[in-house]
Amino acid sequence: MIKVSETAKKKIAELMSDDGFDVAQDFVRVGVKSGGCSGLSYELKFDKSKADEDKMFEDNNVKIVVDKKSFLYLVGTTLEYSGGLNGKGFVFNNPNAQRTCGCGESFSL
Repeated sequence: MIKVSETAKKKIAELMSDDGFDVAQDFVRVGVKSGGCSGLSYELKFDKSKADEDKMFEDNNVKIVVDKKSFLYLVGTTLEYSGGLNGKGFVFNNPNAQRTCGCGESFSL
């Protein structure tokens, strides 16, 4: 399961609306790909279509879809949002990551 903080929920709803997505029907696709300064990096985008092998979760009224491969890396992760002058944007708090980069966009196991 992937959790969504209250601040991330609000920002997701705002951005989805701005991009023509409906938070009640559409979802956030979260994934992991090779790359980044720590070896693996996070992917985050809005989507309307779900593949048969995708896993779907809903937390805090936000639907999240993850492909099977990425799911193994993301179990227990919380998606948070940090705004303001020194904010980083969306941040993944991943208990599976043994090492993360300073920007929080990549990790290793």
